Amino acid sequence: MSTIERLKKLFINKFDFNVEELKPETTLEYLGLDSLDKIEFMFDIENEFKIKIPDEQFKVTTIQEMVDAVDRFVSEQVSHSPSPAMSY
Repeated sequence: MSTIERLKKLFINKFDFNVEELKPETTLEYLGLDSLDKIEFMFDIENEFKIKIPDEQFKVTTIQEMVDAVDRFVSEQVSHSPSPAMSY
């Protein structure tokens, strides 16, 4: 499942949006999300993608910007995570 599909599923589960409303260019303001909604949703994203999102770096206004940010955090955190120890 792609990042945007996973985010859409989270949006639908948390806020009960119709999938037709969730286009890449859709703004969070258009969806009616306030600052508390955004913070709570950020925690849902962290849980879904197993990442840590630095608050100051998650300044997104559209769903596509959210997708791009999540992909960037996933990529950065996977490449910086320690490799599992090899067992002999």
